[in-house]
Amino acid sequence: MSITSHKVPMSQKIAFGIGMFANQMFPAIMGIFMVVLVEDLGFPGWMWGVIFFAPRIFDSITDPIMGFISDNTKSKWGRRRQYVFIGAIVMGVSYIIMWQLFRDNTLQYNFWYFFLWSLVFYLGITFFGVPYVAMGYEMSDDFHERTNIMAIAQFIGQWAWVIAPLFWIIMYDPNWFPSADVAVRQLSVWVAIPCAICAMVPALFIKSESTLDKDYEPLNRGNIGNSLKIIYDSFIEAFKIKEFKKICAATFLIFNAFNTVAALTFFVIVYKLFNGDAEASGIWVSLFGCLGALGTTFIVIPVVTKMSKVFGKKKAFMLAQGISIIGYIMLWFLFVPGKPWMYIIALPFFSFGIGSLFTIMMSMTADIIDVDELNTGKRREGIFGAIYWWMVKVGFAIAGALSGLIIWVVGFNSDLATTDQQSAVDGLHAFFCFFPMVGTLAAMYIMRNYAITEKSAGEVRIELDKRAKTIENIDNDETLSETIKLKRKQTITKENYNVG
Repeated sequence: MSITSHKVPMSQKIAFGIGMFANQMFPAIMGIFMVVLVEDLGFPGWMWGVIFFAPRIFDSITDPIMGFISDNTKSKWGRRRQYVFIGAIVMGVSYIIMWQLFRDNTLQYNFWYFFLWSLVFYLGITFFGVPYVAMGYEMSDDFHERTNIMAIAQFIGQWAWVIAPLFWIIMYDPNWFPSADVAVRQLSVWVAIPCAICAMVPALFIKSESTLDKDYEPLNRGNIGNSLKIIYDSFIEAFKIKEFKKICAATFLIFNAFNTVAALTFFVIVYKLFNGDAEASGIWVSLFGCLGALGTTFIVIPVVTKMSKVFGKKKAFMLAQGISIIGYIMLWFLFVPGKPWMYIIALPFFSFGIGSLFTIMMSMTADIIDVDELNTGKRREGIFGAIYWWMVKVGFAIAGALSGLIIWVVGFNSDLATTDQQSAVDGLHAFFCFFPMVGTLAAMYIMRNYAITEKSAGEVRIELDKRAKTIENIDNDETLSETIKLKRKQTITKENYNVG
């Protein structure tokens, strides 16, 4: 277990945060670039669906396996760093190759070329993302310091969402590129190289202790092949901790609801405010994402971090989500045709929802990992990170399907002006404002009796420290044989304290 007690140097927090920028920049730009597949390269809907869902299904399978491997790696570099470094290289190289698509190629060739290289890219994300997130969980054992670490990481990572919407302007400006497919071929290089370097930073600069002498599951071919059973058992054990089930369910609801309507942003702004005239909408679509991310960076994250210290993590979560509900209501009234600037008033409130989510929830997960260690004697940041982010990815996939369903339900047609389908546009606007409200309220209900507080987390740490001290005394007792030492340590670490 490579935990740094209490305060973590700012340089280490920043190194972790730089990795978060890469972690968020790749998918942020990916979502924008993928429009080119339909708009410029002629991919039909079924191809879009396969490309959207299949890699994420692949990702959801490989993540838990990577979590198991990362948790049980014996190395002089520790459990995580080598995988983060390899993943950064794979992501960067495959991202560039993946976007080298040409109109002269057949549609089938472009589809299979992109699809297969996207699997390699998502494998790189797994190699990088699962151990990277686990590194953050194990950087500190302090209740509030964990929130500080995640807050700084999210502060740096949010700049990806400030920068990404600007690519809409660059890609389709003929002064920059003759066409969007040319744009993505060239821009992929300028995105991938700096992002891959940023992804390497945690591997190079975050300290970790050697795990060569740790009592982990052996990572031989047979054991990794049988690891699915161990992973399944780990999932069951993780979900025995009811507080972990709560944060997974709450994250699923908020993230799923938000991303369902986020896909409608372009249509709501263009058709509600500009009567369907995309050219007239100018920069207002990009500004919605940019200003929302800036609000998260400079308002939401600092405020939520302070609230967490003053009120505790659960109350900070409830307050932040309550503020976001005010923002969703304001967006209903402030989307006024001909006055697009009015929606800016709602953005600081609106941003509290998704903007606060991962700062608080990742900090809570680190507390829950302590509870799991107390209950099982195992330190499994990788497995818990994989489970948590599996919920996020499943939610993202479902959100994509729900977005299309909403468009179908309201009867929206992008070929018609707003005046010819006012009820459909109003329906999109209603879903845009009130669907995430429903998800947020459901998440708040689930989290209303979340039980891990600063006091209870401190008690868990005391018990873990006592256990570690006892094991240390056994190791130092020269009167005991190695066999007896091993049996006594196994007895101590396998005691179940039934916490959480």
